[in-house]
Amino acid sequence: MNAPSPQRRPLGQILIAQGIISEDQLRIALLEQMKSNQPVGKLLVSLGFVSETTLREALSESLGKRSIDLSRAVIDPSALKLVPRELAKRHHILPLDFDAESHRLTLALADINDIVALDKVRSQLNAELEIETLLAGESEIDRAIDQYYGYELSIDGILHEIETGEIDWKSLQSSSDEYSQPVVRLIDAILADAVKRDASDVHFEPEANFLRIRYRIDGMLRQIRALHKSYWPAMAVRIKVMSGMNIAETRAPQDGRINLVLSGRQVDFRVAAQPTIHGENVVLRILDRQKGIVPLEGLGLAEDHLDLLKLMIARPEGIILVTGPTGSGKTTTLYSVLNHINSEGVNIMTLEDPVEYPMALVRQTSVAESAKLDFANGIRSMMRQDPDVILVGEIRDTDTAEMAFRAAMTGHQVYSTLHTNSAIGAIPRLLDIGILPDLMAGNIIGIVAQRLVRRLCPGCKTPYQAEAHESRLLGIPAEGPRPVIYHPCGCERCDFQGYRGRIAIMELLRMTPAMDELVARRATARDIRNEATRQGFRPLADDGLRRVLDGSTSLEELSRVVDLTDRM
Repeated sequence: MNAPSPQRRPLGQILIAQGIISEDQLRIALLEQMKSNQPVGKLLVSLGFVSETTLREALSESLGKRSIDLSRAVIDPSALKLVPRELAKRHHILPLDFDAESHRLTLALADINDIVALDKVRSQLNAELEIETLLAGESEIDRAIDQYYGYELSIDGILHEIETGEIDWKSLQSSSDEYSQPVVRLIDAILADAVKRDASDVHFEPEANFLRIRYRIDGMLRQIRALHKSYWPAMAVRIKVMSGMNIAETRAPQDGRINLVLSGRQVDFRVAAQPTIHGENVVLRILDRQKGIVPLEGLGLAEDHLDLLKLMIARPEGIILVTGPTGSGKTTTLYSVLNHINSEGVNIMTLEDPVEYPMALVRQTSVAESAKLDFANGIRSMMRQDPDVILVGEIRDTDTAEMAFRAAMTGHQVYSTLHTNSAIGAIPRLLDIGILPDLMAGNIIGIVAQRLVRRLCPGCKTPYQAEAHESRLLGIPAEGPRPVIYHPCGCERCDFQGYRGRIAIMELLRMTPAMDELVARRATARDIRNEATRQGFRPLADDGLRRVLDGSTSLEELSRVVDLTDRM
C-alpha cells in the first residue's frame, strides 16, 4: 500500500512558522479575505505585512514549485514573440525562454494553478508545446511586462537602434529606467545568446578600429560579432556596473562577478578586465550551475577506468591529483567525485579560487588575498574543522603542496589539481615544487590526467574507411581490414561546425607499492612508466583512440589535443 503524500501547509502557517507575520496579522488578512474574496497572499502584501519577494518564496514552499526573481532574469526575445502583450498583461504571465529544439516554453506566473491562462497560451500558439511554469510575484510580472514588451531585445535590432540613436551615458549607472538604454539590452542579449549556444567564455576584445566579440564553444574560440569601436566604452561601463567593478579605473586589472537568471535557471559569470593598448579587454567565464556537476558515470570513462577511479576513491587517506592544462575539465571531474562521495556522514571541505559551483552539505571557501587567506593558510585552518575530505583548488607552490601532503598523511582524503601534461609528469613536477620523494611515496593514491575533445555531431558525422597511416595510428595492422571511422561534416544542428559538445579522455595512474618504491628512489619517468604499463596503465592517446573507434570524435580532433606522432 502506498504511503499518503504529505499535506502542504497553508501559506499563512508557513509565514507564521518562519516568523515573518504574526497570528494577529494573519487573522486581519483572513477577515479582509471574507470581504474581498482575494487570495490571502495578495492581501498580506497590500496590507504591508510582507514583501512580494518574501511572499513568492513562501508560496514556492507552499505549492512545491520553483520560483524566480525577475529582477535578475534575462528574457529570451523569441519567447516574448510567442505571447502577445495583452494576453500576458491580462493573466499576469511573462514568457522567459523558448527552446525550439525541445519545443519547451518557460513561463513565469503569479498564479501557478491558473489553468485558464495556460490554455489561452496553448490556443494562441496552436502547437504542441511543453510548458514549464515558474512562480513570480504579480507586480514583479507586471513591471517586467512593461519593461520588456515594446523594447527591441534581439542583438541585430538593438544594434540598429544604437546606430540610429544616441547613448545616454549617465543613465547607464541608474537602475530606474535602465532598459530604455539599448546598451543595457545589448549586453543582456549577448550574455543570453552565449548561454543558449553553450559557450564557456565570452571575449570582448577591442582593436584599433573595431570591437571583436568571440565565444569559446567546445573549447574553440569563434568570432560572433565585430562592432564599431565607439560602442565599447558604454558596453564596458555596463559590464562593470553589473559585476561590481570600479567604472573609473581603466588602467589596472579588475575582477568581478555577475549573477543572472537565464532560461529560468541561475547562471554566474566570472568577469576579468585587462588593460590593453586599444582599451580594456574583458572576458566573462560562464559558470552554469545546472551543467557544473556531472554524475561519475556521465564522465564517459571506459568501464575498467571507472572501476579503477572508484577503487582510488575508496581509499580513506592519501591524495588524488587531477592534472591537465587550463580548461581541460579538471574542476568538473573533481566535483563529480565529490558529488559521488557526498553524504551526511562525511565532512567535505573545499578551498577554491573562486568557488565555482555551490554544493549542498559541502563547506566551500574562496581564497581571498584581502583576508590573507591563501591555499596554505586555508588548509591549516580547515584541519581544525574536523574534515574527512579536503579539496584544494590547485597546488601551485611549495607551502600549499606541503600542507596538502601533511593533510593526506594525517588520515584525510585530499583532492587537488596540478598543471602537468601527463599523469606520470606529476611526479617530477612535485619534485620541482619541492616535495621530498619520501613524502610522496605511500601518500599518493593516484593521478588522473585528462583533456577535452570535441564530440562529433551525431546528425552529420560521415563514416569512411581509415587510410593505411590512420590504421597504424589506431594500432591496427595496415595489411588487415581497415576500420570505419568518422569525420565532421556540418549541419544546422551543430551550427555547421561538425562538432557539438565535448567529451573527456583520461589516463589513470594508480600508485602501487612497487611504484612508491620507484618514487622514493627518484627513479626516472621512463622506469615509472614501464612499471605502470606492466600493471595495465593506458596512456591518454589510447583512451582518445578508443573514442575515435567508437565514433565519438575524429582523428583530426584527437591529434589537435594529444600528441600522436610517437605512434607513427
